Amino acid sequence: MPRPATVRKPRASSQVRIAVILAAARALLAEQGVAGLSIYSVAERAAIPPSSVYHFFASVPALLEGLTADIHATFRACLQEPVAHAELRGWHDLSRIVEQRMLAIYAGDAAARQLILAQHGLSEVTQADRQHDIELGRLMQALFERHFALPPLPEDVDVFALAMELGDRVYARSVQLHGQISPRLAEEGMRVFDAYLGLYLPPCLPKRAAPL
Repeated sequence: MPRPATVRKPRASSQVRIAVILAAARALLAEQGVAGLSIYSVAERAAIPPSSVYHFFASVPALLEGLTADIHATFRACLQEPVAHAELRGWHDLSRIVEQRMLAIYAGDAAARQLILAQHGLSEVTQADRQHDIELGRLMQALFERHFALPPLPEDVDVFALAMELGDRVYARSVQLHGQISPRLAEEGMRVFDAYLGLYLPPCLPKRAAPL
């Protein structure tokens, strides 16, 4: 029988080169936005030949998709950080913890604000961001399920992903107006997130005796 195909991971040297390229792209994106990004500007910032960038990323949209995945890895990590179960009085407490962690990422990463919240019109990046949001939404639902007994949720709507996207709309408005997420609109985004979840979660959810 033929052996099943295997997916090879990039060699260590390739992983280092990819990390260097993404770091250069992140820095340029933070400084100049999407409009100032090109394969040549990234190569110059990374101090490598343009051919080396093209070897891993055939175009600027491909580069931005890679950077989007890199940024969403940080969001995934924040959802996997431990939560003090004993300090949760209700699901709104957990909601605020999650949103504040994500807001902290946006506050400390101008590239994340530019790529996810700013208006750039790149459909490839927008589509990649939505796919990552679905994954984040499922991780978020699992986190809530870990601490609270959730009611049955619809299977045809990604409730947590949509709640997160709606909150991001408010944060995006703030970035458009102020270049950052202001405290006032950060609070409004969290209210939007909670309001949408509240359509499916009752005000009081049974808290688990211990996290799953």
